[in-house]
Amino acid sequence: MKLDLLTLLICPACLPAEVQLKETIREISQGDIEEGELRCPRCRRSYPIAEGIADLDPGETTGNDRPANKYESAPVLSSYLWSHYADIFQDAAASDAYRRWADLMEPHPGLAIDAGAAVGRFTFAMSVKCDLAVGADNSRTFIRTASDLMKHREITIPLKVEGNIFTEASLRLPPEWDSSRVEFIVADALALPFRAGSAASFASLNLIDKVPGPLGHLEEMNRVTRATDAQFLLSDPFSWSEEAAAETQWLGGMTDGPFAGRGLANIVSLLAGDAHRLPPRWRISSSGEVWWKIRTHANHFELIRSCYVKARR
Repeated sequence: MKLDLLTLLICPACLPAEVQLKETIREISQGDIEEGELRCPRCRRSYPIAEGIADLDPGETTGNDRPANKYESAPVLSSYLWSHYADIFQDAAASDAYRRWADLMEPHPGLAIDAGAAVGRFTFAMSVKCDLAVGADNSRTFIRTASDLMKHREITIPLKVEGNIFTEASLRLPPEWDSSRVEFIVADALALPFRAGSAASFASLNLIDKVPGPLGHLEEMNRVTRATDAQFLLSDPFSWSEEAAAETQWLGGMTDGPFAGRGLANIVSLLAGDAHRLPPRWRISSSGEVWWKIRTHANHFELIRSCYVKARR
């Protein structure tokens, strides 16, 4: 974990109080903390740093029982690596979704946060547009893989052809993606370990319909981004499901209630008009849709329309 990140981190378990974490460094290499821990002086929780990765998920560190995370499995990892990087290794079936999402963001000084970063494609793309891009996800497998890519710049991806037949794809990161401006951490999108107003940009790609508290995710985004000179990009298929969140928590997909109607329209309304929940108001600069794909095997792809809104303030 990069030393520069220390001044930005707080205890996510103590929110809404912002308590700075105290570091213990056991091993450091080229300015990065390889082994150590971050400890909260208020609640006494300890967050480990192992193999260069800080685990700042408060639920995991407290040992709470959680459902098995499907994003830890090898087949899902392979699918997401293909989805994020297939255009880089020039697979003919790849989409250009991540390039299009990155093109929506303007260069800026300071911190960019990629919430639900998965295996890191958008985080890497932001490295050429800001001083530091941090990808956060609660999947240790995803974050470990993204961190390995950050360090080694290349990976071999196993791709299922059919049944037990596999092939491999070789991925090498483009030289313009700057690993010195990238970091990956394990974190919860509903309790982010960042100080209020620390981020100049925030991205939430295909995440809000996967968290148990969608409005809480927007409120966390709003807390950690600057009150002025900030960007926010949200893109999602709005596949609301009670597997991810109770229906009462959805921000769309209902015929009545405070969030009746379509998810994108409700989020636009929250950003642009609800100064009580997400102050100060956001100005909507663009909206639209991006098609992206997930690959299960050579004969099975999932095509997804993800609707986006880009906002500034």
